[in-house]
Amino acid sequence: MRLVVGKREMQAMEKNVIEEIGIPSLVLMERAALAVCEQARSMVTKEESIWVLCGSGNNGADGIAAARMLDLLGYSVTLLVTGDGSSGSIEYRKQLEIATKLGLSIVSDEDFISCRKCSLLIDALFGIGLSREIEGELRKRMEELREKEIPKVLAVDLPSGVHADTGAWLGPVIPADVTVTFGWEKRGMAVYPGRTACGKIVIADIGFPEWEMWKQQPKAYTLEKEDLGQLPQRRADSNKGSFGKVLIVAGSKNMSGAAYLSALAAYRSGAGLVRILTDESNRQILQSQLPEAILSTYTPEELDREEAAVWAEELCSWASVIVIGPGLSREAFARKLLGLVLENAYVPIILDADGLNAVADFPHLSSYFTDNIIVTPHLGEMARLTGKEIKELRANLYQAARDYSDQYGVTCVLKDAATVVAFRDGTLYVNESGCSAMAKAGSGDVLTGILAGLLACSLEEKQAISLGVYVHGLAGERAAQSCGDEGMLARDLANEVGKVLMERKKKER
Repeated sequence: MRLVVGKREMQAMEKNVIEEIGIPSLVLMERAALAVCEQARSMVTKEESIWVLCGSGNNGADGIAAARMLDLLGYSVTLLVTGDGSSGSIEYRKQLEIATKLGLSIVSDEDFISCRKCSLLIDALFGIGLSREIEGELRKRMEELREKEIPKVLAVDLPSGVHADTGAWLGPVIPADVTVTFGWEKRGMAVYPGRTACGKIVIADIGFPEWEMWKQQPKAYTLEKEDLGQLPQRRADSNKGSFGKVLIVAGSKNMSGAAYLSALAAYRSGAGLVRILTDESNRQILQSQLPEAILSTYTPEELDREEAAVWAEELCSWASVIVIGPGLSREAFARKLLGLVLENAYVPIILDADGLNAVADFPHLSSYFTDNIIVTPHLGEMARLTGKEIKELRANLYQAARDYSDQYGVTCVLKDAATVVAFRDGTLYVNESGCSAMAKAGSGDVLTGILAGLLACSLEEKQAISLGVYVHGLAGERAAQSCGDEGMLARDLANEVGKVLMERKKKER
């Protein structure tokens, strides 16, 4: 597990390190500059020219210090300073004074666009402090730099113009090839569009004590491949009942695909038994596609009979985990079926796709929500659930997921290119696995099945959900490698899940 921190957490931690522990700001700055210098040296030769774009805050001071180090090593460096240096931070003024005394080439903001071409731009303009849209002369300078088509860009801590918490672009961002960030990855680097601006992310240790960050009670984290070791081993004396029972309520008349994909993924993720509850019309094809699944069917008319409640209670009591919604349609029977499940189930319920659409169409269904509910909306479904525009939700995925989780007391898996999960305890998971090949019909059904399969294997909810989202992304990466970005299908994605888990076991040996 790796922390992904916000601006407030980072600034409060740094303040404590400087003021309470007593590590001087300039010491931290020298280590930050050294990390930037080392990265720059790996990107250009001494025959190539480097521009260092510096703001008047501490991020700019980091850039000036890195420029000084590169200059002393014999690199061709030009400092591009913006604004009135006399109003800059104490550290900025100190670093600029040192650079001036050492005779570095310094160009003011009204002249630097006329400079000769450069091979590497080191972007040290804003860092994490930016909170509003870039305007005026600074915006003009950044637009001019974008037009220069500079071959390589190295960002200091965060590409200038990216919001550190949300990833929103607050101006004409200059995308970096590499971002050297200090201490911990920032939240805005993990989600889009901020993620597209960062390039390769290098996390540099500049001397912050890790325990000082934990004192700030950071809320967000991501997973790495080492975390796959959290997945449980299957005991040699186990049987199919040892790994839980998944009930998947999915598929409307002649629409079996979503049910198949969710059930397949649940089995591939380790579930011992999977039962599909679907429309009678899907019986033959599902028995042919996935004979391992138990099949129960209904007709919409049966749901209106009194015995439907008894029948639903029996099915719900059988299950360890319930999935409802994939391919269910927005017909009246789907709402009836959802009500029966919500009334009778006391195990984890993963509410997906048309299950969520039913709640959006009939908001009173949310009155059934308890702490056993996990919702998995994509942005379109989230817009219907909340009445907000997709653009507004995407502007801050973390907050959108957090707000829904807090309002209804549920776990919210907000699906996007970088999925964000808000848990009931206030923590956030942001996923960094996956690829664009997964933008295909059925991918979400596979995710739902993976989550159900891991929950059925008795993993704690937070562990199962974050690992499930992460494994889903890794399986997508594998499937894209073998099938291609365009050619990958959701079934390929589901079939790679078991291989991801198998790779983890090989590493453990």
